[in-house]
Amino acid sequence: MRTLKFLLSKQLNSSKDTQQVYGFTLIELLVGMILAFLIITPLLGFMINIMDTDRKEQAKANSEQEIQAALDYIARDLQQAIYIYDATGIGCLSGTADTTTCPNASTTGNQLPSPTATDRVPVLVFWKRELVSNAITITSTSDPKDDTFVYSLVAYYLIQDPTYNSSTSTWSQAARIARWQIQDGVPDPNSTETCGKYLTGYCPSPGFAPFKLDGIGSIAQKMNAWTKATASYNAVPTVLVDFIDQTKTDDASNPAPTAACSPTSIPTSFNTRDTGKMTSFYTCVDQVNTAAQVFIRGNALARIETDSSRIKYTDTQKTYFPTASVRVQGRGYLYTK
Repeated sequence: MRTLKFLLSKQLNSSKDTQQVYGFTLIELLVGMILAFLIITPLLGFMINIMDTDRKEQAKANSEQEIQAALDYIARDLQQAIYIYDATGIGCLSGTADTTTCPNASTTGNQLPSPTATDRVPVLVFWKRELVSNAITITSTSDPKDDTFVYSLVAYYLIQDPTYNSSTSTWSQAARIARWQIQDGVPDPNSTETCGKYLTGYCPSPGFAPFKLDGIGSIAQKMNAWTKATASYNAVPTVLVDFIDQTKTDDASNPAPTAACSPTSIPTSFNTRDTGKMTSFYTCVDQVNTAAQVFIRGNALARIETDSSRIKYTDTQKTYFPTASVRVQGRGYLYTK
């Protein structure tokens, strides 16, 4: 019995020792927190960097797709061109050129629209043949109608709002490209339309006037002498693509890249405008071959950044300013009587 009691007492004493629980000391807690900070902080920074890079890459991909789509649209438009204006011609049509160079140029801007709007510059201007489907009756009203062509004047503008408010502005704080067009009507000698001898529903755009090739002079001189009709325009520019780089060539800290051709299609008379100092959208025109090479540079950072100082072009961030170009030769035909 004494032996049994001795063994039981030893067992009870050993079980009490194992049930004792000890907490962490303050030093142990501090060491654990420091180790956790050293491990978690780099991982957290790494994850934030991955998420930021992924966001920028997605914005870059979107910009590349939109720029290519815009170039494809412009290329299809230019394929029907019969005449493309160079910088001198655009200056004549804008009413900003010297009247000695452009005798019919007007300082009041009676040709291309918005000559006094300082938020935009015309970059690409050309005449094209526009297809009008199902316009002409072949024999009677019951028969299918035939297609025809009319002449159109097309202008692409580079635009940037002078002030930007994220809550009220429709477009980004970067620049954008917009398209403007007016076209002739479909003639009909028997028509009683109020706009003149044109088919019903096919009147000319307000302000449209045909170019004149009669008289003495080169085709360039005659095209530069084009003047709009007396009616006021009602066509407004339609935005083709937004998020175009707004960096200017005279930026002291981060100037925009220089253009691949000199001079570009932008007249020097627009050098005082901010949009005239940008090289994100310009054209190199070959009038002899009715061809043009169009350059566009996007701004992917403007999609994700709100600070205007962080969306300017820099060599270190140029991968987020995707650039594309296309060369197109006009295949339209210029008919004269």
